[in-house]
Amino acid sequence: MEAIVNKQKEFFNSNLTKPIEYRIDQLKKLKTALKAWEPALTKAIYQDFQKGAFNTYLTEFLGIYVDLDASIKNLRSWASTKRVENNMLNFPGKSYIIPEPLGVCLVIGAWNYPINLTITPVISAIAAGNTAILKPSEMTPNTSAAMAKMIAAYFDPAFLTVVEGGIEPTTELLAQKFDKIFFTGSPKVGRIVYQAAANNLTPVTLELGGKSPLVVAADANIKFCVKRLVWGKFLNAGQTCIAPDYAMVHKTIEQAFLEALKTEIHAAQYALVNQNYTQIINEKNLDRLLALIRPENIYTGGKYDRATRWLEPTVLTGIGPNDPVMEEEIFGPILPVLPYEDLDSAIAFIKSRPKPLSLYLFSESNAIRKKLFSEISFGGGAVNDVLFHFANPELPFGGVGFSGMGSYHGEAGFRTFSHYKSIVQKPSWLEFPIRYFPYSGWKSTFIKWVKNM
Repeated sequence: MEAIVNKQKEFFNSNLTKPIEYRIDQLKKLKTALKAWEPALTKAIYQDFQKGAFNTYLTEFLGIYVDLDASIKNLRSWASTKRVENNMLNFPGKSYIIPEPLGVCLVIGAWNYPINLTITPVISAIAAGNTAILKPSEMTPNTSAAMAKMIAAYFDPAFLTVVEGGIEPTTELLAQKFDKIFFTGSPKVGRIVYQAAANNLTPVTLELGGKSPLVVAADANIKFCVKRLVWGKFLNAGQTCIAPDYAMVHKTIEQAFLEALKTEIHAAQYALVNQNYTQIINEKNLDRLLALIRPENIYTGGKYDRATRWLEPTVLTGIGPNDPVMEEEIFGPILPVLPYEDLDSAIAFIKSRPKPLSLYLFSESNAIRKKLFSEISFGGGAVNDVLFHFANPELPFGGVGFSGMGSYHGEAGFRTFSHYKSIVQKPSWLEFPIRYFPYSGWKSTFIKWVKNM
């Protein structure tokens, strides 16, 4: 691991990654590689947890291509030196900011979207002028192997390489001195990464998770709400960090909401054979999910097949705030539905818990939207839809508090992997004696006058 990191340090210190043309060429090469390997990667994901080709393109490749195109198009602007206002204390002169790459970066990906959540941060790292080491999740071994082969076929390992494996190689990697670590995964592992990075004072971006609420107001369009909720919640069998984790529904529409929800789930025909659903990633996670389902709380669903790691979309009612299903991120096809009396009580409930990665609201009321968004802290979200804030590279994506730190996508990703140097430049043809000894009353008066200008 030390040798791999040292080779990348040498490559970075050669300054080859710094020219904008080089970065753009590498981004274009990455796009070419992905296009060529798209069939193989799609097959690998299906082998790992039977994710269909349509959903793989929609949730894995589409966002990557959008982010690549945005980075290639806008990189010159993002990387340009930017003039800022020069204050009177620095007259005469000029002030400006220079973005520079951080150096050698480690990107640790997640298993639930093993291509997107590994490659998208790499796009930002390359755009910012860094080298990068990728560590895909060992829980999707076929996808990890395919990515490793793809990267090796197109890139110099001193610039971009993949390290495969589980806990042992990851631990060895984290013991190295990086200039940036980017991690996507659970808060539990995020703490380990953060502690390891602290030993070397390495800056870290943590993309974690949490229990993302969906609030359904009394004025919500139930038909649209349920259709979009069902799609977003049960996409990837609920194994999505920004999936609605639980639904808070105004008590006056609870029954109509539940009936519509049940109808929509059945209409969606979720099944592995239809390639609109996926397996639970492994048996350990299947057991974890089954432990969260109490038979008396099942409104619809609850069936499972251990041989295929299939768990039916399941809706739970009669759930209390201290039930096990409300104590951890579900990360599976289980949706608790909780009624609420008024907006203040819903807000109080959400605020009593760790800050969520996402929040979704279904309502036609601007007043409700403003109140909810001004009073609750969360990473990002949507009004009258779910998940799609992730798809806009103009929107920084990331969590807050327990759900993560830092953001990426588009220019936000470029900033995450950059340092911004602040420069004041003075001419050498003029000198003011005001700052030099001997000091006097008129100098103090003059400085205060300049400061207040």
